[in-house]
Amino acid sequence: MSLVHILALVGVVGAAAPAVAQTAAPQPLPTPLIAQACRGCHGQAGLGMEGTPAIVGMDPATFQRLWGEFRANQRPATIMNRIARGYSDQEVATLAAYFAVRQ
Repeated sequence: MSLVHILALVGVVGAAAPAVAQTAAPQPLPTPLIAQACRGCHGQAGLGMEGTPAIVGMDPATFQRLWGEFRANQRPATIMNRIARGYSDQEVATLAAYFAVRQ
């Protein structure tokens, strides 16, 4: 095998490496992006609006418990029970931590 062939092979393998790295498992969305979805019902700052409670400053365990109740249809809701099913447990924990420290 000539030097040209070896260099060409190294170039092809090297070019494929970024593509392989990009096919890794998807990562959860950054917290601010995830939290933006809550603004439509809970307000820009999460302080609640007519018909929806404030979520800022909520204890993370309470946040996650309530989320689980919505997800399991154990808590009355107009749309939150459907929204709750669209988030992973990790994303819910991230939201709970994010809103817990907001005032």
